[in-house]
Order: sequence, then C-alpha cells, then structure tokens
Amino acid sequence: MARSVVILGFPGVQALDIVGPHDVFTGAATLTEGGYRVSVASRDGDPVCTGTGLSFVAPAMPEPRDIDTLVLPGGAGVDDARADPDTMAWIRRAAAASRRVVSVCTGAFLAAQAGLLDGCRATTHWAHANRMAREFPAVVVDPEPIFVRSSAQVWTAAGVTAGIDLSLALVEEDHGTEVAQTVARYLVLYLRRPGGQTQFAAPVWMPRARRRPIREVQEAIEAEPGAPHSISELARRVAMSPRHFTRVFTDEVGEAPGAYVERVRTEAARRQLEETDDTVVTIAARCGFGTAETMRRNFIRRIGIAPDHYRKSFT
Repeated sequence: MARSVVILGFPGVQALDIVGPHDVFTGAATLTEGGYRVSVASRDGDPVCTGTGLSFVAPAMPEPRDIDTLVLPGGAGVDDARADPDTMAWIRRAAAASRRVVSVCTGAFLAAQAGLLDGCRATTHWAHANRMAREFPAVVVDPEPIFVRSSAQVWTAAGVTAGIDLSLALVEEDHGTEVAQTVARYLVLYLRRPGGQTQFAAPVWMPRARRRPIREVQEAIEAEPGAPHSISELARRVAMSPRHFTRVFTDEVGEAPGAYVERVRTEAARRQLEETDDTVVTIAARCGFGTAETMRRNFIRRIGIAPDHYRKSFT
C-alpha cells in the first residue's frame, strides 16, 4: 500500500519547505512503484500562497486516519497558522492518527504548539531557535543539527533545505539506502552531507545588545576576529570589571563573551576556507586561533568537520 504523505499548506508558508519534501517523496514513489502518495492540503481547500507569491493548488485537509506521514512546514505565516484553532485542532487529530510527524524549519512551532515536543529535543532554523526556546520552555531546543528524531513519532528539521535531508533519511528508513541514494542523485544532492548533522551554512547571527557599549564590543569582535579579545581587554573597553562585564554581555547577547569570540572566529575562518587558497595555518593565525590544531579542534566541536574536509566540500 502507498503511504500517504500530507504536507500542510497555509498562507505565508515557505515554498521550499513544501517543494523539497514533496520532490523527495514523489521521486521515491516513482522508484518504488507507488510507495508514497503525496499531497499538499490547506484548511478550506483554498490555494496556498507562499511568502514569495508562489501559489499551490491544494485540496482541503483530509481525514486524519488516512495519513501516514504528516509534514508541517514553516514560513512567515506560521504564527497566524498556529493561532488558528481549527488548524491546530486538525494538526492534533492528524498527529494522533499518523505514524510519524515531520516539522521543517519554523514548522517546529506548529508541532510545539500542538504539544508534540514537550520534554523532547528538537531543532528549527538557527535564526528562530532562541525564540522557540523562550516560547516553549518544555522543549529542549538545539539550533545546531540539520535534523533530530525528537521522539519515536516526531522528527524536526532545521531551516529550508534541511527538510530535504530529513525526507531522504525517512525514505532510507522506509525503503533502504539504494532508493534514497538514487533520489539524492536525481536531485544532485548528498544522501548525507559531509560532516553529518551540523547546520554549516548558518552565519554568525546573534541578537544585538540593547546597551550601546555592549553592541560596540560585539562590533569590535566582528570587525577584527583575529585580535586578542581577552575578557579583561573587552571589559576595559566598557569600563567594567571582567566579572560584571561577563554577566552583562551574557544577559544582553545570550552567550558568554568567550563563546561569542569563538563563534565569530569560526565564521571568519569558514568564509576564508571557502573564498581563499590560504593555508589552514595562515587562516588559523589570521582569525585568532593561534595554531592550526586549535582551529581544527574548534571546527570539529562547532561544525562537526575538520577545516581541510570543510574546504574540499564547500569550496
């Protein structure tokens, strides 16, 4: 029997959150002689208009008992969707009847609103992870992975293209590696990204501090990643004691100053690996790591892959 994959559509949905999983599962359906039946559904059967103006024809949301895999995409309209009681009631009924539920990007907010992620580890787009953690304290939000199996039933994927990675993993689980690998080849993708689960492409993105002096410290770090940036030196800039500065910076930015410096340096090194032919030794020194070994350990911890492997994959 074909497994029914239903992708929920709503006004302001992210187009690729729909199209990515749709193409993976329909591609697998072709290879498995109808292993999946894929559809996009909307609340009243109205066309689904994405945030960029692209529209999809969509039937009304089906009876939940007919769904094998429910896909909850994200997008600019996700807050309106989760504020709609009829949409949320249908998601809860559909989730209770489905074999598995998949969220993509900020679709994790729909899953969390429905109570599907309480007590679970989940991911979402890195830019929205802090907000999700604030709004849903019962959810352990991890902004780093491409996707997470949050529970026996629920999977959550990071932003946009990560929905494709997760869909390939689900096809592999259902039909084996050969089918998933063939779909990936047709889409000109890796079945598994080099380096595993990390959201490589996330640039340094942190909230700007409210206090002007702390913002100026952030800007100084970002302007010269390779400068010393010791806690004592940064504290001196804002005329604070190191201890008080660390507390204020962490409260304002959401990350300790040492971790922030490390994140900025990693981003600077990542970009230089992509854009220059300079050696790892040179880049490590220029970005403030001191030695290539220190940079390598930092890359493996933060990105999940060594610098030379990163360069081969992303140059």
